[in-house]
Amino acid sequence: MRIKALSFLQAQLPLCLFAFLGCGGPSARDESPSNAPHAGIESLPPGWSTIEPGGETTCSRGDPFKYFVRPGTVNRLIVEFRGGGACWSQATCSVAGALFQETVTEDAAVVNQQGATGIYDHENPDNPFRDWHHVYIPYCTGDIHWGDNTATYGEGDQAVTIQHKGAVNVRAALDWIYENVPAPEKIFVTGCSAGAYGSIMWSAHLREHYEGASVVQFADSGAGIITDSFFEDSFPAWKPQGAYPTWIPGLDPTELARLSVLYEAIGGYYPDMRLSQYNTVYDDDQSFFFKAMGGGDVQAWSAAMRASVADIEASTANFSSFLAPGSAHCILWRPEFYTVESGGTRLVRWLDSLVNGEAPPSVSCDDCGSP
Repeated sequence: MRIKALSFLQAQLPLCLFAFLGCGGPSARDESPSNAPHAGIESLPPGWSTIEPGGETTCSRGDPFKYFVRPGTVNRLIVEFRGGGACWSQATCSVAGALFQETVTEDAAVVNQQGATGIYDHENPDNPFRDWHHVYIPYCTGDIHWGDNTATYGEGDQAVTIQHKGAVNVRAALDWIYENVPAPEKIFVTGCSAGAYGSIMWSAHLREHYEGASVVQFADSGAGIITDSFFEDSFPAWKPQGAYPTWIPGLDPTELARLSVLYEAIGGYYPDMRLSQYNTVYDDDQSFFFKAMGGGDVQAWSAAMRASVADIEASTANFSSFLAPGSAHCILWRPEFYTVESGGTRLVRWLDSLVNGEAPPSVSCDDCGSP
């Protein structure tokens, strides 16, 4: 395992049209190598450090996996999962990164900490998480952080092999967290887009490990609206069973890709957790890929999304949602994180209450407009 100090935090790229279930957040630039042992997150230098766990971790085409850690000043922890696409067939997995994030990259859109936005703006007094420890888990396996399979799609010259090892990578990061953040008071488990699915699945693992912690899950722009054909024909290629919280009694593994089932199972087993989703009513990216899976148009996606959220609310007392107007995908990294509101409620205040106060009621736009 290698740990390096970082003096820069990568800003989220605003353009994410071709990211399945969207963009995800920061990466980082490696500088000033150091050999930091497992001595607690507080022992790391200020700013972001990168950790290269090695072992069985990997990106989709064999490139190395790494994740990023930033120490805070309070005993609270953010565990964030990056978004960045997915693939499930020869057509979607062979397009050289056009539909999913293939590697942990260091893109040109890198800013210093003073230029960070959204939850990464640690200078903003309105940021409920400005003083928290932060572990950021990138995404490069095309399997929404759930997979553990080496899959070959197509035949002959058209064959493409993908390492769907998202669950392996996440477990390496969680092992480091468990050793270096021994008893956090609160944990905020989050992620946008594909990372939203990582947040709900792995929130159960974090809650099971940290019995004394207050755990809050927030899925940013990941409503899980998929077609039956994708669920039956494509989803199994990821072999996500290794990510399932199998200790929860009555859990039906054949149904877990349907997020209402997953939320209900986790919320019922851990009634002290707070679970949540954020969506815009006509999300461009989620509706685009719903259609690509064989689903309907944006109106059909929006109706299915609202129905799914309503199902979770009906079955899961510790779940709440925030439905915003518009079509923007992901909010965590945007400057609008501090200004977006719905039904007269600002999201940043709603989140502050979700984490630090009374559990807020669900919020929906009064006039959601049209696509």
